[in-house]
Amino acid sequence: MGYLWHETRQAFPLIFDGKSGIGGLLWVTVRVAVISTSVALVIGLPLGLALGLGRFRGRRTLQLLANASLALPSVVVGVAVLMLLLPQAQFGSLRWEFTIKGVYVAQTILALPFIVALTAAAIQGLPPGLIGQARALGAGRRQLSALALREAKIGVLAAVIAAFGAAISEVGAVIIVGGNFEGRDQTLGSALLAQFNYYGNVPAMIAIGIVLLAAILVLMGLLTVLQQRGGGIHLRFRTA
Repeated sequence: MGYLWHETRQAFPLIFDGKSGIGGLLWVTVRVAVISTSVALVIGLPLGLALGLGRFRGRRTLQLLANASLALPSVVVGVAVLMLLLPQAQFGSLRWEFTIKGVYVAQTILALPFIVALTAAAIQGLPPGLIGQARALGAGRRQLSALALREAKIGVLAAVIAAFGAAISEVGAVIIVGGNFEGRDQTLGSALLAQFNYYGNVPAMIAIGIVLLAAILVLMGLLTVLQQRGGGIHLRFRTA
């Protein structure tokens, strides 16, 4: 315990030392999480709405696939994305291998299932007959979507929180696709792993770990506050 306390005392000055590079790691980590979650939200929200509101053949199969994709191994996603981005591959002309743009792609893929599956589940958990009553009152597709999002907003925001949490703490895909280059695409999580594997700087590891945990607590806390607040959208439907 004395050893751990000694190393922790040495770690705290590193957190506020501009030369330690932790500030840059924090910026990259937050940027990756925000961008990948935002892109996943733009893509995944319509898909989640379609699964939650739709009445089409194959819906249950798609729901099963969406739920199963929640357990996508990050390492498998990282390898798959990298193989598609290599110079000889289909998207090699983009030259996104071992770059921050490739990390965005991998993290978006990992965040997307949370948006799709949890949004659909939140909408399907609405009171029975609510959507049917809205349809009977003449609600169009956009009005139904807005109503569903309003009534299921807590569940939808939970999907965003889960996606953001996965994006900010994920390491495997970041290292594989980005290459874990210091100063370019290294996040707090991947930097912590690099310190553990190659450098063995215990105070630096503790400092990075503290900042990562603090960032997660603050950012997820802000999202949770937003989840508990927010008013609904009041809609009026024309009778058919």
